Parts: sequence; structure tokens; C-alpha cells
Amino acid sequence: MANLNWSGIFPAMLTPFHENGELNLEMLSVNIEAQLAAGIHGLILAGSLGEASTLTTDEKFELLAYTLKVVNGRVPVLLNLTENTTKAAVEFAKRAEQEGADGLMVLPPMRYKGDDREVVAYFKAIAQSSALPILVYNNPVDYATYISLDMFEELLQEPTIQAVKESTRDLTNITRLRNRFGDRLKILGGVDTIFLESIALGADGIVGGLVDAFPKETYAIYDLVKKGELEKALEIYRWFMPLLELDIHPKLVQYIKLAASKVDLSTPFTRAPRLELVGEEKEAITKIIDDALASRPQL
Repeated sequence: MANLNWSGIFPAMLTPFHENGELNLEMLSVNIEAQLAAGIHGLILAGSLGEASTLTTDEKFELLAYTLKVVNGRVPVLLNLTENTTKAAVEFAKRAEQEGADGLMVLPPMRYKGDDREVVAYFKAIAQSSALPILVYNNPVDYATYISLDMFEELLQEPTIQAVKESTRDLTNITRLRNRFGDRLKILGGVDTIFLESIALGADGIVGGLVDAFPKETYAIYDLVKKGELEKALEIYRWFMPLLELDIHPKLVQYIKLAASKVDLSTPFTRAPRLELVGEEKEAITKIIDDALASRPQL
């Protein structure tokens, strides 16, 4: 079993499409290179922002194979696992290991909201099925399942369960996790609008959304907080906040793809049921992005 270095910035990568809905791998490689040039520390494929819900399993593995080729060992590449059944989840984990993923981000069971015992059993079955390091995604706001400290105590009996994507939106949880587990559980802040605070409170890193469009600014904030230069970090963060708020909306995919397309790091196209932005909504979001670009800080 490999131990992953869970520190730093892990973009939840967009999945760029052509206008006809096919994967746009060329654009993906443009974005990957921009992320690596900015100094990010790992990539997560086919998450919620990567439109996992509209990708086939084979497409997820196509993204993995392509990304591994582009990255060529420069940073770890994680694949998101989001399944309805334990059987499918175990098969997916085994295939991810065979096809070269460096780790997994794992969501609780989809569609059925398990109780604590069922959710723990689900994660443990996945952990026991492959040697891949696991990032547990704790997001009760969007996925209705809260993974408690007592549940993590059980999960950490599995050596492959190493980290949490902390998306409870409750900043005190970072301190509770740290007090309870010390360094046994690595913590990645998972909410863009509190990512500076998460790092300042001692999170090991972040899983970001707007980093897809603004990798350099995201890295600068992370780096400055780590160096203790909070004033400088805050200056960039205050500029960034209207953009970061695009991440906590049901249409985060459309919004972040629009932002990334404005800086030539994605196409704006999504797959149905997501539709193209129109009318006042499109104007409002475009204005937020254009205003930010007009006042973009000199790093």
C-alpha cells in the first residue's frame, strides 16, 4: 500500500467537452499543464465538478489513462468513486488500481442514505478491495451523509483510509478532527469559500474548484498562509471571494466551466440535464467573472 502525500492543493478537475458532448482531452491537457505550472500537488478526476454523474465508467477510466500519460508521474492522480452498490464500488476500486490510479476519493453510497453502520461497512469494503490510498469525502450538505468522528475512528482501522475531504462547512470540525486523530487522518478543506481559513486552522491541504480556472491565485493564497504572510494572502482572497462563491451553488459546474473558458482552460459545454446558461443568470455570472478578471491581482 502506498502512502500518499496529502499536503497541498488538489484540484477537482473539470471534464471539458466538445460542443457535441464528447470528451475534449486536448483541453484537459491544457488545464492539467496550467495546474502543474502553478505548483499544485495532485489531481482528482471525475468528481462532482468533473460531472461524474454524466460520465460512463469507461469514460472515467479513459480520463484516468489520458491524465496519467500527461502527468507522467509529476503529481499523484486520484479517481473519484461514486457508486450505488458496494459490489460496483469494489469492482471500480480494483479496476482503478489495475489501471494505475494513485488513489481514490470515495463518496458515501449514492441514492440510498445508509445509517452509520452501513456507511462504515461500505467504506471498509472498498478499502479492503485494493491497496489504493483513500480520501473519504465528508459532505453532508450535498450528499446528506455526515461521517462523524466515531465513524472515522472505525474507518481508520483500515490503513488505506488516510484522509478526509472536509466539506461539512463547519470550520470547528477541522480542530475536532485534529484533536481526536492528530496526524493519523490527513485533512483537506473541501469548500472554496473557506479554504484560506481551513489552511490557517491546520488543514493539510485543499480540494479546490475555482483553482480549475485560477491555479496561480489559489497557489499564492495557500503558499502565503503556509508562510504566515496572512495580510498578503487576505488581499488576494478578498479579490477571489466573488469567484469562490460560484463553487457553493447547484450550478457550480456551469459557473466554473464558464470562468475557466474565459481564461482558455476549459470549454463551457456541459452534458444534459445541465443546460447552457442563458438570460439574466448568464449575464450576472459573466459580470462576476469579467469584474474579477479586470481587477486580477499582480502576483
